[in-house]
Amino acid sequence: MTTGREAPRKARLRAPGRGVPLALLVPALLGLAFLLVPLIALLLRAPWRSLPEQLTSPEVWDALRLSLLCATTATALSLVAGVPLAWLLARTDFPGRGLVRALVTLPLVLPPVVGGVALLLALGRNGVVGQWLDAWFGVTLPFTTTGVVLAETFVAMPFLVISVEGTLRAADPRYEEAAATLGASRSTAFRRVTLPLIAPGIAAGAVLAWARALGEFGATITFAGSFPGRTQTMPLAVYLALQNDPAAAIALSLVLLAVSIAVLAGLRDRWMTAS
Repeated sequence: MTTGREAPRKARLRAPGRGVPLALLVPALLGLAFLLVPLIALLLRAPWRSLPEQLTSPEVWDALRLSLLCATTATALSLVAGVPLAWLLARTDFPGRGLVRALVTLPLVLPPVVGGVALLLALGRNGVVGQWLDAWFGVTLPFTTTGVVLAETFVAMPFLVISVEGTLRAADPRYEEAAATLGASRSTAFRRVTLPLIAPGIAAGAVLAWARALGEFGATITFAGSFPGRTQTMPLAVYLALQNDPAAAIALSLVLLAVSIAVLAGLRDRWMTAS
């Protein structure tokens, strides 16, 4: 029970903005300004009057369409492979599990250009796997739309795996054990019990993976190039338009900014209200 003396003390501890040391307040405000000023500048310099015309031009529409298609396909591939991988890391114990987890999360810290080079060495026409795909099936992956999807999947899947693995570790495994005692197979228990339990984590991971895939630049341009209508996604279009048509670059940047804000708004209840 909280005493009368302790209640005001807790209220003081919880009261925001009270007793903030100047040595912390000043750098905090500088950091906030550093993060916000570029975004405000983007909004101030946006060609609002010509924005509809910019966003409906064929080049911009092709980049938007390709970005949405590739990001959605990459997210679907991440779900198909990432959810079972997250379950393997969270619910099974095998030799080298820590190493496998480190390798799975490596694309999070790996420079995207390095990821693109690695994909070229693995799946390129003369790559470790790509040479056999070319020789046996006549399949060439680099500099194609499929290459864009693979590059985006490579950088986006770790976000899904981390989110789902964390949700699996937080979920009570006794529900799965109870389903097993009632005669459900391992796959049935996973489908009927585990998946509904971890659905919020899967949804959050899918949104993060989709947003990461949508904004991918380095691995895409290295592995797939930048060919309009085939491999030129929105980030690539922004980079190229900035050299010739800054208004179009700003218009595309606003679209990506709106997507990022929507992602944060969708994940707000999961991240920002945690106490």
